[in-house]
Amino acid sequence: MDVNIAEPDSPAAEILIGISACLLGQQVRFDGGHKHDRYITDILGQYFRFVPVCPEVEIGMGVPREAVRLTGTPESPQMLGSRTGTDWTDQMTAFADKRVRQADLQGLSGYILKKDSPSCGMERVKLHRPSGMPEKTAVGLYARALLAGHPLLPVEEEGRLNDPRLRENFIERVFAYHRLQTLMAGPFRRGAVVAFHAANKYLILAHSPRHYTLLGRLVADIKSHRPAQFRDAYSALFMEAMAIKATPSKHHNVLLHILGYVKDHLDAADKKYILNVCEDYRRGLTPLIVPLTLIKLFLGKHDIPYIAGQTYLNPHPKELLLRNHV
Repeated sequence: MDVNIAEPDSPAAEILIGISACLLGQQVRFDGGHKHDRYITDILGQYFRFVPVCPEVEIGMGVPREAVRLTGTPESPQMLGSRTGTDWTDQMTAFADKRVRQADLQGLSGYILKKDSPSCGMERVKLHRPSGMPEKTAVGLYARALLAGHPLLPVEEEGRLNDPRLRENFIERVFAYHRLQTLMAGPFRRGAVVAFHAANKYLILAHSPRHYTLLGRLVADIKSHRPAQFRDAYSALFMEAMAIKATPSKHHNVLLHILGYVKDHLDAADKKYILNVCEDYRRGLTPLIVPLTLIKLFLGKHDIPYIAGQTYLNPHPKELLLRNHV
């Protein structure tokens, strides 16, 4: 049986991901080592092309080098040599502000940072005080500039990718952002925008019912906006929605919406069975892939183009097995 369910887009353009160079196995750490992450290179590397950056090496610290740490306040940390007290703050800040605007980082669809790093840590980086224990309240100086300079960009730390829900959310956001970039990079055509939004409606709903409503209103009023204004407004809301984590309850709501299109094709026994499977998912008794597989089976038997074309059904390559664990 042929199941005509939309697969993730496979555009000619590569999906570019910025990354802390040590995570690729490059020996750029202060001690001359690396933090090679095999999941990133062996699994994600099949779908993404990585753009490595090591801020500390790129400003000339050398390898090996004195370790650095953050001191001061979370709002305005200083980067100092841990032994000599050499102050790298101004040099790193100026470098980071310039580096995140350079051409090789402009087409990124995501970024993976090294956790705990005083340059690359996205959150909970140690902040050393003159007295007392370090507090995990800082953001790395390079990471701070990256987040400020690319507010829509999906950014995550490699350590957090060990959490199945955070991993699925990040990779889903990367593919969603890449599709959005592809749409917005071309000539502004209202029909293409409307089609994009229609295909992503249930994906948006799974993350944020509020944004589902806001984006629907924006698209309905598309003729009232100048192209550049609409691009900015839609992109900001879309990626804001995707950053909100989908939950079993919200996924369950979407599954029931989809079943509303299929129910007339089901007999009473099939309907009861699939509703029970969806409820098992909501209660945490089975992963999301189980009700989705059943729904795809029924969609494959019936011609329902609107549902078959929903990105929600395949937001990322099935080979990644992400929905087997959420």
